[in-house]
Amino acid sequence: MSRTTGTTTPPATRPAPAPAPPAAAAPALRVLPARHPGRWVATAAVAVLAAMAVHALVTNPAWDWPTVGEFLFSATILESLWLTVELTLVGTAIGLVLGTVLALMRMSGNPLLKAVSFAYVSVFRSVPLILQLLFWYNMAILYDRIGFGVPFGPQFWTISTQDLIGPVTAAFLGLGLHQAAYFAEIVRSGFLAVDPGQREAAAALGIPRLRQFRRIQLPQALRVIVPTTGNEVIGLLKGTSVVYVMALPELFYQVQVVYNRTGQVIPLLLVAAVWYFVLTTALSALQWLVERHYGRGSSRGPAGTPLPGLVRTLRAARVRRQEVSR
Repeated sequence: MSRTTGTTTPPATRPAPAPAPPAAAAPALRVLPARHPGRWVATAAVAVLAAMAVHALVTNPAWDWPTVGEFLFSATILESLWLTVELTLVGTAIGLVLGTVLALMRMSGNPLLKAVSFAYVSVFRSVPLILQLLFWYNMAILYDRIGFGVPFGPQFWTISTQDLIGPVTAAFLGLGLHQAAYFAEIVRSGFLAVDPGQREAAAALGIPRLRQFRRIQLPQALRVIVPTTGNEVIGLLKGTSVVYVMALPELFYQVQVVYNRTGQVIPLLLVAAVWYFVLTTALSALQWLVERHYGRGSSRGPAGTPLPGLVRTLRAARVRRQEVSR
């Protein structure tokens, strides 16, 4: 019996598919930014008003700009300017230190400390600053001498009140104690804005209380404290003009003395306005830097300056014109 062997034929190979024709390129879509005609109308109106204001300042001879330039850097004005800065710095230092102590007293669990802090803030916020300055200036009428010694006991050393509290010291005390009442509420609001759960979580992790305050509570509280404190310091700078009632030669008082002698009222008032503007601008820039430092890692950063925003607006308008012209 014979066995037949067959041969296996290889499978037929398919021809390779023809390459597909290249697809037609999709037309590029132009994305045009939204138009804001109302914004441009408002910008044009504000620009016209600003140009009119500048024109009035430059062309009106009554402003007497040569006289402004003459007295702007005079020795008398610069000396009074330094006294204004000194009053602001010392008043701010006294107010911040005492205000922080008052805020901590208000947040303590001791009812006596809370009552004293509440009474201080109530009294010093209710009495106008000019009255407080006059009160300290005339302290010698109430107490001829001030003694130092055991409370309700013997005094070891006394000094004349008139010698101890002069006009400059009275200004320091009046401005500092007045601002302490406002700084106390600012500091207290900053610490109350911190979520107490963070302190509880830090205590549960065994973090010491001093580190809790320094690394957790204080940085977050300063985000709330710094902007309002900056506004108060700027207000104090301008509020130093009130000390003219004590005949202290600060900026505003000295300007009055000069224009009463020369009769050039408007130019001298412009000199004071220019220097107040320079000082407040410097304080605003410092406030912005401190806000940016403590606003790191937070979605709520400091408010931007208008110059970068103006540059971005002009750049976007140029890009829009280029897109339309294509």
